[in-house]
Amino acid sequence: MERDQQRPGLRPIDMDSSEPVARRVFRELRRAIVRMAFLPGQALSEQDIADQLGVSRQPVREAFIKLSEAGLLLIRPQRGSFIVKISVRQVFDARFVREAVEVAVVARAAAEAAARHIDEFRDNLKQQADAVADRDHGRFMELDEAFHRAIALSVGCDYAWRVVEETKAQMDRARYLSIADTTPLPRLIAQHTAVVDAIAAHDGEAAQAAMRTHLREILTSLPELEKRFPALFNHDVPETP
Repeated sequence: MERDQQRPGLRPIDMDSSEPVARRVFRELRRAIVRMAFLPGQALSEQDIADQLGVSRQPVREAFIKLSEAGLLLIRPQRGSFIVKISVRQVFDARFVREAVEVAVVARAAAEAAARHIDEFRDNLKQQADAVADRDHGRFMELDEAFHRAIALSVGCDYAWRVVEETKAQMDRARYLSIADTTPLPRLIAQHTAVVDAIAAHDGEAAQAAMRTHLREILTSLPELEKRFPALFNHDVPETP
């Protein structure tokens, strides 16, 4: 898979932010790994990353540890740190957890979301359509993430969303490949729209069904992605689909 404008490298760290530097470094590296700016098997150097981001090695070292805990980086003492392949098993596991959480969240949203929240969701859908028209896959993925987060936050499910965020790193990498190469983006927008329409109608069952259908999309695209990009995947087939 060749690097192109859809897969930018590292962006500068906002040094004016009050957020800990290590957390900002982690988030930026995670974004870059998800978007295949760094490919599976590639070695990462703490010093090189520190130089690119304009920070010291300590926050980079801390970020590397968090990336290792997230299953994105393999740290081998005295040998180096390497981007891991996409784990098929972990994609399946993350999707299972995400469905359990987000289907419950969307049921609450159908019962509780205010009109201003539904307007926010629909505005996001319009921006998604603009991103598709511009063929900006990175922007679409950011909006997709914001869409799901907004539903959770609209009904006070902040912790539920953090659980989802912490489990879906491998799934996000597969989803990014899917967005760029396999899954038609208008299909994803249609699925998002079905979720919002059900929330707006206060139809909890329809909202749950629409979210479940949407989150199972990766099950359709994953086998094709494995065939097209075998070098990017660790083929640890799960016991149950």
